[in-house]
Amino acid sequence: MNIPIYSILLGLGWKCLFNWALMFLQRSHICRSFLGVFSASLAVVDTILILIFADIHIHGDARLFLLDLELTRYHTCLLVQILGQVYSTLQWPIVVVAGLEHFCAISLQPAHSWAKRLARPLVAILLWYLTALYVFLLSGFTPVLEDVSHHQIQQCWVFHTTEPLQVVTVLSLILGCAVLHAACSTRLFDPPPQKDRIPDQSATHSRKNVVCQVLHVFLNTWALVLIFLVVLLLLPVGIPSYLGLNVAWLCFLNSFLIAVVLCVACPASQIEQGLAAVPPDSFCEWRFNFNLAAEEKT
Repeated sequence: MNIPIYSILLGLGWKCLFNWALMFLQRSHICRSFLGVFSASLAVVDTILILIFADIHIHGDARLFLLDLELTRYHTCLLVQILGQVYSTLQWPIVVVAGLEHFCAISLQPAHSWAKRLARPLVAILLWYLTALYVFLLSGFTPVLEDVSHHQIQQCWVFHTTEPLQVVTVLSLILGCAVLHAACSTRLFDPPPQKDRIPDQSATHSRKNVVCQVLHVFLNTWALVLIFLVVLLLLPVGIPSYLGLNVAWLCFLNSFLIAVVLCVACPASQIEQGLAAVPPDSFCEWRFNFNLAAEEKT
């Protein structure tokens, strides 16, 4: 898509303000998870870039230098395309790292330590570095620039990103499989079981209870966002790549990954007994209510 430069600046400016507003709202959780730390780094990167873009645009006809490099509107378009490519490439590594952290926090219950707090910013910095290396050296990425003087450039070519929709689709399929598994397991134990199988029946009903409560909590908070993403998936509307990674998306991704891990990997007995440590979430309140006596009667 071909977007005017002032529209790109406006979009990045609003994105930057929204990022910092969300950072302020969840300031107590920032250092307690990888996604919180990465959100902070993303807000800093966006702020630095919007300042550079604004300076180039304001001094479009003047000679502006950065590290002996003369910056023009060509560099605005070039940086927007590189930024979008980096953001698109980061999507799946973020999902993998955050998912592994949530799995360890919920299922394996690792002890909190200074090493864990130190590892989060190091992993975030490493992801930025490796992604930039991949984009510049291995991805075969080629910028698209107009063949005109930089004084005449008023628009930039911007690539679409499909990675957020791919992430939502894959996580939704995994969550759907977990729901079907819980439902089918419950049906298998519907006939009156033998005495020695009562604990299995209770565990199966507990699993169904966990899945139902997880879905209820998640959908109560993020249903409108899911509907919006489904509309984007069905309509031929592209997401500009430089807007595809933002703090709001990372907040949604954090809740989605918690829901998936709770449904797929966490034993129901741990949640019942309060042994599962649910990762910090500024939007969803992960509270579970069990009544095993009522479940056993069913």
